[in-house]
Amino acid sequence: MQPAQQGFSSNDLELLAAILREFAADSGTVHAIGTDGALHLRVAIGIPEPVLAIVQFVPMGKGMAGLAAERKCAVNSCNIQQDTTGDVRPGARATGLAGSVAVPVLAADGHVLGVIGVATRAERTFTADEERAIAVRGGAFFA
Repeated sequence: MQPAQQGFSSNDLELLAAILREFAADSGTVHAIGTDGALHLRVAIGIPEPVLAIVQFVPMGKGMAGLAAERKCAVNSCNIQQDTTGDVRPGARATGLAGSVAVPVLAADGHVLGVIGVATRAERTFTADEERAIAVRGGAFFA
Protein backbone atom coordinates (compact mmCIF):
# COMPACT_ATOMS: atom_id res chain seq x y z
CA MET A 1 0.00 0.00 0.00
CA GLN A 2 1.29 3.45 -0.83
CA PRO A 3 1.88 5.89 2.03
CA ALA A 4 -1.06 7.89 3.26
CA GLN A 5 -1.78 11.15 1.51
CA GLN A 6 -0.94 14.38 3.34
CA GLY A 7 -3.51 16.83 4.65
CA PHE A 8 -6.14 14.39 5.91
CA SER A 9 -7.13 13.85 9.55
CA SER A 10 -5.21 11.08 11.29
CA ASN A 11 -8.46 9.49 12.50
CA ASP A 12 -9.85 9.33 8.96
CA LEU A 13 -6.54 7.92 7.68
CA GLU A 14 -6.58 5.21 10.37
CA LEU A 15 -10.18 4.26 9.60
CA LEU A 16 -9.54 4.04 5.86
CA ALA A 17 -6.28 2.13 6.34
CA ALA A 18 -8.15 -0.44 8.47
CA ILE A 19 -10.76 -0.91 5.72
CA LEU A 20 -8.04 -1.34 3.10
CA ARG A 21 -6.26 -3.95 5.23
CA GLU A 22 -9.50 -5.83 5.89
CA PHE A 23 -10.30 -6.06 2.18
CA ALA A 24 -6.70 -6.55 0.99
CA ALA A 25 -6.96 -3.38 -1.09
CA ASP A 26 -4.29 -1.03 -2.37
CA SER A 27 -6.09 2.29 -2.32
CA GLY A 28 -9.24 3.96 -1.12
CA THR A 29 -11.21 7.17 -0.89
CA VAL A 30 -13.97 8.56 1.26
CA HIS A 31 -16.24 11.26 -0.10
CA ALA A 32 -18.88 13.04 1.98
CA ILE A 33 -22.00 14.70 0.59
CA GLY A 34 -21.69 18.46 0.90
CA THR A 35 -24.47 20.97 1.39
CA ASP A 36 -24.27 21.53 -2.37
CA GLY A 37 -25.31 17.90 -3.00
CA ALA A 38 -21.94 16.97 -4.51
CA LEU A 39 -19.31 14.61 -3.11
CA HIS A 40 -16.26 16.16 -1.44
CA LEU A 41 -13.09 14.19 -0.77
CA ARG A 42 -12.58 13.58 2.93
CA VAL A 43 -9.62 11.19 2.86
CA ALA A 44 -7.62 9.13 0.38
CA ILE A 45 -4.84 6.56 0.51
CA GLY A 46 -2.83 5.33 -2.46
CA ILE A 47 -4.24 7.80 -4.96
CA PRO A 48 -1.71 9.55 -7.24
CA GLU A 49 -1.44 13.32 -6.77
CA PRO A 50 -2.79 14.21 -10.25
CA VAL A 51 -5.88 12.07 -9.61
CA LEU A 52 -6.40 13.61 -6.15
CA ALA A 53 -6.90 16.97 -7.81
CA ILE A 54 -9.61 15.47 -10.04
CA VAL A 55 -11.52 13.70 -7.24
CA GLN A 56 -11.61 16.56 -4.72
CA PHE A 57 -15.12 17.36 -5.94
CA VAL A 58 -17.37 14.80 -7.65
CA PRO A 59 -20.77 15.83 -9.01
CA MET A 60 -23.69 13.52 -8.32
CA GLY A 61 -23.95 10.95 -11.10
CA LYS A 62 -20.36 11.37 -12.37
CA GLY A 63 -17.78 8.61 -12.11
CA MET A 64 -18.10 5.55 -9.92
CA ALA A 65 -18.53 7.51 -6.67
CA GLY A 66 -21.10 9.89 -8.12
CA LEU A 67 -23.05 7.03 -9.66
CA ALA A 68 -22.99 5.04 -6.39
CA ALA A 69 -24.39 8.07 -4.57
CA GLU A 70 -27.02 8.73 -7.24
CA ARG A 71 -28.12 5.08 -7.49
CA LYS A 72 -27.77 4.40 -3.75
CA CYS A 73 -26.05 1.12 -4.58
CA ALA A 74 -22.51 -0.08 -5.14
CA VAL A 75 -20.78 0.42 -8.49
CA ASN A 76 -18.34 -2.45 -9.03
CA SER A 77 -15.75 -2.99 -11.76
CA CYS A 78 -13.53 -6.06 -12.07
CA ASN A 79 -10.99 -4.03 -14.04
CA ILE A 80 -11.42 -0.29 -14.41
CA GLN A 81 -8.68 -0.27 -17.06
CA GLN A 82 -10.89 -2.33 -19.40
CA ASP A 83 -14.37 -1.30 -18.23
CA THR A 84 -16.80 -0.58 -21.07
CA THR A 85 -19.94 0.21 -19.01
CA GLY A 86 -19.40 3.96 -19.07
CA ASP A 87 -19.33 4.02 -15.25
CA VAL A 88 -15.55 4.51 -15.12
CA ARG A 89 -14.10 7.95 -15.86
CA PRO A 90 -10.61 8.62 -17.29
CA GLY A 91 -9.39 9.84 -13.88
CA ALA A 92 -10.08 6.42 -12.40
CA ARG A 93 -8.05 4.78 -15.13
CA ALA A 94 -5.16 7.13 -14.35
CA THR A 95 -4.76 5.45 -10.96
CA GLY A 96 -3.35 2.30 -12.59
CA LEU A 97 -5.71 0.22 -10.45
CA ALA A 98 -7.95 -2.61 -11.65
CA GLY A 99 -10.62 -4.07 -9.32
CA SER A 100 -12.66 -1.27 -7.82
CA VAL A 101 -15.90 -0.67 -5.95
CA ALA A 102 -17.65 2.53 -4.84
CA VAL A 103 -20.12 1.91 -2.02
CA PRO A 104 -22.62 4.47 -0.74
CA VAL A 105 -23.03 4.90 3.00
CA LEU A 106 -26.69 5.53 3.77
CA ALA A 107 -28.32 7.10 6.82
CA ALA A 108 -31.14 5.27 8.59
CA ASP A 109 -33.66 7.32 6.58
CA GLY A 110 -31.99 6.29 3.30
CA HIS A 111 -30.23 9.52 2.34
CA VAL A 112 -26.62 9.27 1.20
CA LEU A 113 -23.98 10.37 3.71
CA GLY A 114 -21.02 9.61 1.49
CA VAL A 115 -19.24 7.04 -0.65
CA ILE A 116 -16.35 4.71 0.18
CA GLY A 117 -14.12 3.70 -2.73
CA VAL A 118 -11.85 0.65 -2.46
CA ALA A 119 -9.54 -0.62 -5.20
CA THR A 120 -6.86 -3.21 -5.91
CA ARG A 121 -4.07 -3.42 -8.47
CA ALA A 122 -5.30 -6.87 -9.51
CA GLU A 123 -8.58 -7.68 -11.21
CA ARG A 124 -11.25 -8.28 -8.60
CA THR A 125 -14.99 -8.25 -8.33
CA PHE A 126 -16.13 -7.34 -4.84
CA THR A 127 -18.96 -9.55 -3.61
CA ALA A 128 -22.30 -8.29 -2.36
CA ASP A 129 -21.23 -9.33 1.16
CA GLU A 130 -18.03 -7.28 0.81
CA GLU A 131 -20.01 -4.30 -0.48
CA ARG A 132 -22.30 -4.48 2.56
CA ALA A 133 -19.33 -4.84 4.91
CA ILE A 134 -17.59 -1.81 3.34
CA ALA A 135 -20.77 0.24 3.82
CA VAL A 136 -20.99 -0.83 7.47
CA ARG A 137 -17.30 -0.03 8.11
CA GLY A 138 -17.72 3.25 6.25
CA GLY A 139 -20.44 4.30 8.66
CA ALA A 140 -17.67 5.11 11.17
CA PHE A 141 -16.73 8.14 9.05
CA PHE A 142 -20.19 9.62 9.52
CA ALA A 143 -20.98 8.62 13.12
